[in-house]
Amino acid sequence: MDYNFIQVLLIFIVTFIAAIDQFSFLESLYQPIVTGPIIGAILGDVQTGLVVGGTYQLMTIGNMPVGGAQPPNAVIGGIMATVFAIVMKIDATASVGFAVAFALIGQYIVTIVFTVMSPIMEKADEYAHKADPKGIEKINYGAMTALGVGFGLVVVGFFLAGSAFGEKLSSAIPDGLMRALGAAGGMMRYVGFATLLRVMMSKDMWGFYFMGFALALVIGSIEAISGATLLLIAFIGFGFAFWDYQVSVKTKANEMVGGDFSDGI
Repeated sequence: MDYNFIQVLLIFIVTFIAAIDQFSFLESLYQPIVTGPIIGAILGDVQTGLVVGGTYQLMTIGNMPVGGAQPPNAVIGGIMATVFAIVMKIDATASVGFAVAFALIGQYIVTIVFTVMSPIMEKADEYAHKADPKGIEKINYGAMTALGVGFGLVVVGFFLAGSAFGEKLSSAIPDGLMRALGAAGGMMRYVGFATLLRVMMSKDMWGFYFMGFALALVIGSIEAISGATLLLIAFIGFGFAFWDYQVSVKTKANEMVGGDFSDGI
């Protein structure tokens, strides 16, 4: 399939904005669940973009930078996974596994930009000492531009290569390797969610976890409502969370009645 200049430009713009957003804007536009459908719409396949974006989102849901250490980048990884799935006509899970290598490129770009900007912060301190906000703005805009352009060029470059050689490349990949990529991509979403649980899960919540797992199996086995399994589980989870919130608020209110400040708070 041939793609026109407008589509290439739109992909660059989306990547540029998402690259900056991961550090400077809302920190939600760059998520694969958002960029996937947008890239899919640009390339004429929103459904594939949504499936790939959701799959890649699960993989990265537990990733977070620690200091200067950056995880594989979700912007380039999520966008390239969508591009591979649509352009190369490969399975969503296989495209996720295939895109991890490109996510590492995004990781390197971020690390390079951070490394270059580190000594420049001294100049920013000078501008702050002189009460010169325009100088600080120039540094910020320069860093954001470098990050966005770097991401955009990588994505557009590989997109053009994929559109030119994608189908030939996908047909040249052995079936065994494609199945391995699919298995790896399918496994990564569970690893990502397990990473998230490891960070935020408390012992008091394990009962709800097993209840949700059992409910998912039960609802998923009922053909009439199996298509809405995740939505139904989300509503049930929200109900439990809202109930727990109300109980906590009432408990704190009751503790304050009578003026009990024995704990010093």
